[in-house]
Amino acid sequence: MNAEFADTNVILYLLDDGPKADRAEEILGQGPRISVQVLNEALVNCRRKAGLSWEEANAFLAGVQALCPIEDLTLRTHEIGRALAERYGFAVYDSMIVAAAMIAGCTTLWSEDMQDGLLVEGQLRIVNPFA
Repeated sequence: MNAEFADTNVILYLLDDGPKADRAEEILGQGPRISVQVLNEALVNCRRKAGLSWEEANAFLAGVQALCPIEDLTLRTHEIGRALAERYGFAVYDSMIVAAAMIAGCTTLWSEDMQDGLLVEGQLRIVNPFA
């Protein structure tokens, strides 16, 4: 099992042309885990911000799913995420991603949206791959 988990922002940089796209591609090529929450957020951004059609967004996400094992959203994810949001001050959607990564047993969460270097519950280190 890959002990890495990717946040939505890493996925979305695949749509860029700059150096962050190269780094995102490198990370995704290693097959990190992602969650249904990441897929949902990516879909919203593909449609709203990137202006992709439904067909284009579906194709993009299918490619991501082919590379990354997907963690389900469950009541357990919600309960752990809610506790993490309260304890660490994460935004709710971010806390659900952190919870999914922890439940999956991951040790690294690639994200530029959360505190770089933070060790969550002695298990999961948040790392900004673009720093």
